Amino acid sequence: MKNLRLGVLRGGPSGEYTESLGTGSAVLQNLPESSIGIDIFIGRDGTWHVGGVPMKPGDALSRVDVVWNALHGAYGEDGTVQRLLEIFGIPYTGSEPHPSFLGMNKARAKMELSDAGFCMPRHALFRTKEDNAKEAARSVFSSVAPPWIIKPLAGGSSIGIVIARTFPDLVSALGALAVRDDAEGAYIIEEMIRGKEATVGIIDGFRGEEMYALPPTEIRPPSESPFFDYDAKYSGKSQEICPGNFSREEKEALTVAAKMVHKKLGLRHYSRADFIVTPRGIYFLEVNTLPGLTDESLFPKALRAVGSSLTHFIEHTLSRAIRRG
Repeated sequence: MKNLRLGVLRGGPSGEYTESLGTGSAVLQNLPESSIGIDIFIGRDGTWHVGGVPMKPGDALSRVDVVWNALHGAYGEDGTVQRLLEIFGIPYTGSEPHPSFLGMNKARAKMELSDAGFCMPRHALFRTKEDNAKEAARSVFSSVAPPWIIKPLAGGSSIGIVIARTFPDLVSALGALAVRDDAEGAYIIEEMIRGKEATVGIIDGFRGEEMYALPPTEIRPPSESPFFDYDAKYSGKSQEICPGNFSREEKEALTVAAKMVHKKLGLRHYSRADFIVTPRGIYFLEVNTLPGLTDESLFPKALRAVGSSLTHFIEHTLSRAIRRG
């Protein structure tokens, strides 16, 4: 891979713009010596830039041999940019278009995994342009036990999450979402499962294994945070313990579950699945098809826990991307 021209896509029009800039910067700073990094910045308006010069995607991509997709959220993680890269025939890191869509859409991911034997929180959907907030709240109240956690159907970094503990809270929360002028449009309302938060990274073909599982990380949000929210993730206040304080049986079950999520959804190169460990079993929450790679991100911390580095991981993943494997 000598003198490999690597285009790093970062930024983008989603709410995870800032996180994507950080991931892209981390990739550019940890490239293998044989690679030449080309920063492809995508503005919030969707305009592509190379060296500060706006240009069409095809013109930007003509300058590179392979793309590292460091985008997060809509456009970068939902299959949109993947389809564009397929059209131009450029190899890229991360999952292909349809698996990316499945991983991004929390309800579709649950549907695909429904026969895999996972415990999953009960849920309902709320579409802001179609559903009446009070009627939707009544329907949720009759089928899903409180408290409820309300998440954008396709989103990450815990952005836009709301907790509702009573029926009036739920009506108020859905009513506020219904009048918001945002691009989300659809939300998933889940029962809030209490337990130990865990996340497990998977890497294809790493260290001679078809699917290599990084050690399960235990996440302990600060006491003032009801869950691992945006502030808890990026403020440095949470304890992120890797390997986590899980029993041998829990570690094995988490590893098996993360591998199954990766395989069943058809994910590629790497992913990170989130779980809640309870006395009743392990609950699958969601999967990240392009986990963050910043210093505060969980994936690089798990890499360090097994004696690897971000540079080695990048080199390994690029080799698979070039082979389209």
